[in-house]
Amino acid sequence: MRVAQLGTGTPEVAVVAGIHGDEPCGVRAIERLLADRPRVTRPVKLVVVNEEALERQVRFVDEDLNRAFPGDPDAETHEGRLAADLVAELEGCLTFSMHSTQSHSEPFAIVHGIDDLAREICPQLPVAALVETGNFSRGRLFSSVETIEVECGLQGSETAAENADRLTRAFLTAVGALPGDTVSRELPVYQLIERIPKTDADTYEVFVENFRRVDAGAPFAAADGDTQVAAEPFYPVLMSSYGYRNVFGYAAKKLDVIAKPTRV
Repeated sequence: MRVAQLGTGTPEVAVVAGIHGDEPCGVRAIERLLADRPRVTRPVKLVVVNEEALERQVRFVDEDLNRAFPGDPDAETHEGRLAADLVAELEGCLTFSMHSTQSHSEPFAIVHGIDDLAREICPQLPVAALVETGNFSRGRLFSSVETIEVECGLQGSETAAENADRLTRAFLTAVGALPGDTVSRELPVYQLIERIPKTDADTYEVFVENFRRVDAGAPFAAADGDTQVAAEPFYPVLMSSYGYRNVFGYAAKKLDVIAKPTRV
């Protein structure tokens, strides 16, 4: 784990990248910040986490780090120990964690719950949607640390790396670490309600677009040509053919639209 800092003092804000070793976009955003050394108005901690997985260009070494929190210093797995180290490193910090996906090209934010922090910060980020994980937070970083996650774009793409840089600077501006103003936008909010499993097969297909309503009776995916049909309407989130080993993604419901609160 590599830790650096912008500014002086004890940071209360952190930017995290490289939780998954096959998602380099956030690492490039941190490297660009370190190269530019922008003048910050409050100190910022920068963390590149799973250096071993990044070097191997694999998602993880022993287990998915973003399902291993809070971790254990004496864990048998590399990621189990790393999770405990990261939680200790981020104590007292509002954390911005960057990821990328095989399912959706536009950036979107992910939070554990729609609290005042999410309502304040997320509408200031250049994202297309906000996803609440609710009951699906177990083992993720924000189950242990106050965190806003972002999916920056398609895994391995230059666009995801560019988005990561733009998202990071917007976050740091929103929390007052970089000078300037952000653009506030209305965000549709989705809540995950269930995982969509996929059976063991050689080939998988997804027929729907993420965040676009799937009506009851509509085919949405197939495993070895065996088509799955929606029993009830839902909104797909993180749906892809090969992004996850055991699930196509998640079914969600659309909750609301939020915007940054107006100060009076």
